[in-house]
Amino acid sequence: MPLIGYARVSTEEQTPLPQSQALKSAGCIEIHEEQASGGNRARPVLARVLERIGKGDTLVVVRIDRLARSLSHLLEVVERLEAKGAFFRSIEDPIDTASPQGKFTLQVLGAAAEFERALIRERTKAGLTSARTKGRVGGNPGLRARDPAALRKVRLARQDAYMERLNETAQYWVPHVRRLRPDMAWEDVLRIVNGPLPEARRWTQSRLLRAVKTYVRDGFLPAEVLQRAGRRETDDRLPAIVAAIKGADPDVTLQAICDRLLEMRERTPRGRTSWQPSSVKMLLERAEKLGLLE
Repeated sequence: MPLIGYARVSTEEQTPLPQSQALKSAGCIEIHEEQASGGNRARPVLARVLERIGKGDTLVVVRIDRLARSLSHLLEVVERLEAKGAFFRSIEDPIDTASPQGKFTLQVLGAAAEFERALIRERTKAGLTSARTKGRVGGNPGLRARDPAALRKVRLARQDAYMERLNETAQYWVPHVRRLRPDMAWEDVLRIVNGPLPEARRWTQSRLLRAVKTYVRDGFLPAEVLQRAGRRETDDRLPAIVAAIKGADPDVTLQAICDRLLEMRERTPRGRTSWQPSSVKMLLERAEKLGLLE
C-alpha cells in the first residue's frame, strides 16, 4: 500500500523539513509540503492530495494537528479517504485506520465528539426551560417586535454564515463548474462533483445551483456558467465526462479514471458496470478528436 505523506507548517519562518524526514523514515513514497494555517480547511495542497489519493493508499502525517485542528475536520478527511478505500495514519498518535486498533481509536474520538454535542444540547434545553419558568422569554426582542433593523441584521448574519460554509467547500466544486459549464449539463457536472465525496457530503442539484448563483452574484464565477447547456450528441457524453476528469487532474491514471466512473455509477459504452483502462483510453482518444481535451 503506497504511503503518501503530508507535512504542514503555519508560517514561512517554520520549516517542514523535520516532518518530511519523519515521513520519509516512515516509508512515504511521496511527500507533499504546505504552508497554511491549521484552521483553514481550504488548503490547496491538501485538496489535491485528497483528490488524487486512490484505493489502498495511506495518507500519513507526523501528528494529527498537522492535518486538522478540529475533530470534525479530522473525521471529515477520514470519511473522504474511506469513501475512496484509502487509509489514514498519524505517526505520533495511535491512529491507523488500516488496523482494528486505529479504527477503534477513531470511533472513540467520534463518540466523544457526539457526546459533547449532546451535553451542549441538553444544557441549552435546561437553560431555556429554567428561563421560561421564571417568566423570561428567550430570543431577540427586536425580532419578536419585527423590527426592520433587527430583521436585516439577522438576514445578513445568515448570508455571512452561508458564504462561510460555501467557502469551506469551494475547492471541491468551483473548479469543476468553472471548467465544465455551460458546455456540460448540470446533471453530469453534479455527478463529477459528487464522485469523490462521501455520501453524507454529496450535493443535490438544487443546492449546487443555489451555491453557483450566489458565487455568480458576488462575482466569484462568471455569469456564463448559468447559461443553458447546448445539446450534445449521445455518443459524445462519455468522452466529455472522461475529458472533464482528465482536465481536473492531467496526471490522473487510466485506472483512477475507471475508479471515478465507477463511483459515479456510469456504465461503459457497452452498458457494463465494470470499467477497464482500455475503455477509458478509447474515450480519451475520442475526446481528443472532438476537441474536448486541451
